[in-house]
Amino acid sequence: MSASVTLENVTVSYNRHPAVHHISGTFEAGSLTAIAGPNGAGKSTLLKAIAGILVPEEGRITIAGTTRERIAYLSQAPEMQRDFPMSVLHMVATGFWHQTGAMGTITPHMRQQAAGALAEVRLQGMEKRDLSSLSAGQFQRALFARLLLQDAALMLLDEPFTAIDESTTAHLMDIVLRWHREKRTVICVLHDFEQIRKYFPQCLLLARECIAWGESAKTLHPEKLLNARFFRDDRPADTGICERAV
Repeated sequence: MSASVTLENVTVSYNRHPAVHHISGTFEAGSLTAIAGPNGAGKSTLLKAIAGILVPEEGRITIAGTTRERIAYLSQAPEMQRDFPMSVLHMVATGFWHQTGAMGTITPHMRQQAAGALAEVRLQGMEKRDLSSLSAGQFQRALFARLLLQDAALMLLDEPFTAIDESTTAHLMDIVLRWHREKRTVICVLHDFEQIRKYFPQCLLLARECIAWGESAKTLHPEKLLNARFFRDDRPADTGICERAV
């Protein structure tokens, strides 16, 4: 079930301008890790590279213990199209894409499983509603229901709790913690340091380059946070070796 992700001197660029550069380290199998850092630090870029959406300009990303089909990626809510004419149940059932293909038929059993996933995120009774009719919190719950159907070994979540209420956040966090108990590997981009300290044992503090990577309480030390806050785009890259916060 578990997967590990190893970064070897990874640099990812947009138009040859590095968004993250010279990152090395390993997300251990079964770990629960947050990626934190200031705006523009490259957090989402790194997650997309791990997901295979972006290709590193330099270095290598190695994923062991699973296949690409068993990687689940949740992008930030603003990147998600919500005005597509699709029912909530149909969108959730796209979590079976690795079984059905892009145009495959959804079986009655899959519909039943999709309805069960919606009930698990407290959206029972909304199966036939249009996506556009959902609130931000309801939409995020539906996205988590789709993740449940993917049954992935590696879960990649980009700011999954943004713009939703505390009750929804708490319920979705319970699902993330369950994935961790099931020995799935979870990597989550977050901006809430207190949430990281409370729930995430490991943290990668990023500011285009690695500031620290290890135990969250030590990674989020005020001095390291200050170093991350005042990163400069023109600062020369380091050797790629992260400071281990252990």
